[in-house]
Amino acid sequence: MISNISKRYARAFFEIAEEEKKLERYYAELRQFSSIIDGNKDLKDFLANPIFEQDSKKKILEQIIGKLSLSPMTINFLKLLVDKKRIDVLPDIETCYRQLMDETLKKVRVTVKTAFPLSGEIQAHMLAGLKKMTGRDVEVTLEDDQSLLGGIVIGVGDTLYDGSIKNQLNNMRNLLGEAR
Repeated sequence: MISNISKRYARAFFEIAEEEKKLERYYAELRQFSSIIDGNKDLKDFLANPIFEQDSKKKILEQIIGKLSLSPMTINFLKLLVDKKRIDVLPDIETCYRQLMDETLKKVRVTVKTAFPLSGEIQAHMLAGLKKMTGRDVEVTLEDDQSLLGGIVIGVGDTLYDGSIKNQLNNMRNLLGEAR
C-alpha cells in the first residue's frame, strides 16, 4: 500500500514538473536516484534509520548527487525528502509519480511474458493490437518465462490476460478434479 504521504510528495513534484514541461526528465532522474538506493541495501538502511543524523544523510546524499547529472529541481526535492525524513518512501513516490505521468501522457505499461523470445514482426503486431485495445501509447516490457511452457501472459495495469499452456493445464487439472 502506498501511503498518502508518498502520494502528496509525488503530486507536488509532478505539478512542478508539469509546469516546467519536464515530466519525463524528472521521472528519469527520480528513477535513477531511486535505483541507486534500491541497489544498495546498506545505503537504503542508512537513509531510513532515524538514529543517524540528518547532516550525515545529507552529506551522503550530496556525494551521490555529485556523481549524477540531476537537475537543480530534483536535487532540491531529494534534499527536502531527507530534511523531512521521508527519503525512505522514495520508491513509493516514484511509483505514484509514474502513474500520474502515464495518466497525463496517455501511456500504459504492459508486461508480456512468453516461454520463448518473440520475433520482431510478432512484437510489432502485438504492440499495434495493444495500442488499439487500450487506446493509449504502450510501453512494453518483455520477459522470458520458460515455466509457462508456451503461450503468452500479458499484464495491462491491474488486468492479467493469461493464455499460457501452464494456465490451461492447471484449468484442465481443476476441472478433472471437480469431476471426480
